Amino acid sequence: MPRYVTMADVAREAGVSLMTVSRVINDKGEVSTLTRQHVQEIIERLGYRPSNIARGLVTQRTGTLGLVVPDSANPFFSEVARGAEHAAYAHGYNVFLCNTEESTEQELNVLKSLDEKRVDGLLLCSSRLDKTALHQALLQHPVTVLVNRWLEGDGVGAVLADDRLGGLIATRHLLQRGHRKIGFLAGPPNSHSGRLRMEGYHAAFAEVDATWDPEWMEHCTPMVDGGQAAAYKLLTAHPELTALFCFNDLVAVGALQACEELGLVVPGDVAIVGTDDIPLAALVRPALTTCRVSRYELGKQAMQLLLKRIEGCLEECQTIILKPELVIRESAP
Repeated sequence: MPRYVTMADVAREAGVSLMTVSRVINDKGEVSTLTRQHVQEIIERLGYRPSNIARGLVTQRTGTLGLVVPDSANPFFSEVARGAEHAAYAHGYNVFLCNTEESTEQELNVLKSLDEKRVDGLLLCSSRLDKTALHQALLQHPVTVLVNRWLEGDGVGAVLADDRLGGLIATRHLLQRGHRKIGFLAGPPNSHSGRLRMEGYHAAFAEVDATWDPEWMEHCTPMVDGGQAAAYKLLTAHPELTALFCFNDLVAVGALQACEELGLVVPGDVAIVGTDDIPLAALVRPALTTCRVSRYELGKQAMQLLLKRIEGCLEECQTIILKPELVIRESAP
């Protein structure tokens, strides 16, 4: 089994002290140019690489970050993760990507595990924990940025898509097209984004002094099968509905499937609007009208905010809000 080259090996081969080798590695002064060059040549020849563990004992940092998502198979979160990872790698950090599979129990386990790994910072996407549980879990993580979640007064950074605005402009679009009976496939009941999109949905009705029926809303898992089941149930119970606003694009694709099963034409019988603008939204037929926020940018800006907070920027590095835009396609022209 190969043995790692140590600082002691370098010192012995170079004929200098451990302190001298340390000063060369960490680019400290008090070492002559000739000695520094000699030690660096030995380092290269032996193939010595500094230990992150040893370096962490000095710097109190591990060079690692935690990135937690509720579903890594969801194209929304995979793109958020890509943006976050690219930003982290550009600053020399490695990332532990953790998937909670939409389980609050798994989320708590993951947060505990990342604490035990002593990550330098935590990026937590769309946490499904309630406010009290989330607050308690984050006490063990000194530097945290939340994505699509906000904890008031907890000293935690946040990068958010304006989900209330997304719900407003999606529903407003349908109302402007003459729809007045609009169902809402609301996603998981513990989704912070879902609650804000619901607020926007209600606000759009208020703008035109129209009424909405609480029976027009159905919670669902944020996947295609969840959207299919919820849309089928809602449209069967309420055939008067002429449009659906969906928690995300995967749910909207499920709604398309439900309409096909029920013999309903989209958008002739039922118009459908999604959220996120994942690549699939433009590929299905009819292509989805949806609310777009750059998922890559969401992850990138969240990671950049986390890195700034790790370096001590707190009061000026609090919250970033990204505005959604409506992308009009065939499902709700």
